[in-house]
Amino acid sequence: MFRTSDIVLIAVMVSAAALTFKTKREAEEQLAAVHKIQAQIRYEEDTIDLLKADWSLLTQPSRLQKLAEIYKSQLELEPVSARQIIGLDDLPAKPLTIEDLSSQRLGGMADNSGKGPLGDKDPVVTGGIVQ
Repeated sequence: MFRTSDIVLIAVMVSAAALTFKTKREAEEQLAAVHKIQAQIRYEEDTIDLLKADWSLLTQPSRLQKLAEIYKSQLELEPVSARQIIGLDDLPAKPLTIEDLSSQRLGGMADNSGKGPLGDKDPVVTGGIVQ
């Protein structure tokens, strides 16, 4: 028959085999995750290289000059000249404030805001608090 030491030895060997299998499975999962990340890195690098190539094509001076000529001839656009840029003195005056506009529209009634019908004698109510 089996002795107790044989049963303990068999239990240790089975648990060691299970632990080995579990460790191997986790290592394979991590390796698969690393391969997936490396594939994503390669894809992103290829995308960056493609975008750099597109950018260099779109910013070629000869292409830009050709587009400028097309826009000038077909759309009759002109380049910006120095006289199109205005100085600070040529800007319009400061716009009116809300108070200026309200006093103009209401005929000066906005100056009486905050006063009651009797003038300064009435208390001013703001937010439910009498001042």
